[in-house]
Amino acid sequence: MKAITYRTYGGPDVLEYGDVPNPKLGADAVLVRVKAASVNPVDWKIQAGYLDGVMDTVFPVIPGWDVAGVVEEAGVGVTEFARGDEVIGYVREDFVSRGTFAEYVAAPIRTLARKPANLTFEEAAGIPLAGLTAYQSLTRDLNVARGDTVLVHAAAGGVGSLAVQIARALGARVIGTAREHNHNYLRGLGAEPVAYGEGLTDRVNALAPHGVDAVLDLIGGEALKISPGLLAEGGRLASVADGAVLGLGGRYVFVRPDTQDLEALTVLAERGQLSVEVAATFPLEQAADAQRRNREGHTRGKVIVTVA
Repeated sequence: MKAITYRTYGGPDVLEYGDVPNPKLGADAVLVRVKAASVNPVDWKIQAGYLDGVMDTVFPVIPGWDVAGVVEEAGVGVTEFARGDEVIGYVREDFVSRGTFAEYVAAPIRTLARKPANLTFEEAAGIPLAGLTAYQSLTRDLNVARGDTVLVHAAAGGVGSLAVQIARALGARVIGTAREHNHNYLRGLGAEPVAYGEGLTDRVNALAPHGVDAVLDLIGGEALKISPGLLAEGGRLASVADGAVLGLGGRYVFVRPDTQDLEALTVLAERGQLSVEVAATFPLEQAADAQRRNREGHTRGKVIVTVA
């Protein structure tokens, strides 16, 4: 099969396009014919070696954890999926090697759910990692409930835009930080936008004078530092971007594969409560360019790699 690989840590220039052996299918996995895969910052951070102390790496590595595709074959122990099923997945294993930037991926069933019927493969590929990050942060770490006011930092990005929609679906009021050119976009998602930078505390306090019930930080740094002062009494704080949140009394979130959570996201999408903005698409052989686009930062929506 054709795939993107890298044989050493580095930037986009270490990515190669070519032939690799087809993946072997385990008993509790399905072979997915990849239609689209999403680019996430964690992909190029792993590729740069930043997670070398946490996860074993087996070179050559096929990057990518997100996938939307069609089941080609089911392992002997699989009853949940069958040939022809359309699926999405956050295909993360306990080591780094067999990713989704390829024509096929052998995906453990614990990483998969059915694809939302109303979304394209490109849109659906943008859901798994970003959607699970947002969903698990809001429901498990922040316990967001109807009537809460939630502040989302970096609300127009890939995770942030999904977090806004999920929080709204949970019945919360959402305030979102973003650059001013994304404010109308956030209003369309149901959030009340505020600009980054000096005076942010005053702008949030003007909208929520008694404080917010929860803050989801997706950017770290100064935004995280001021967040405890924006919370109402008993408010909750979580970050996916900065471990310093632990010293501020909050929770650090690292997303995990979860079929039930993915299925919940599929249901939200099919109800019209969750959509994905596709910022750009690149064919598989141009995955390095897709990664460069993602590394620019401040991308609204998701960068997608498509497989013919």
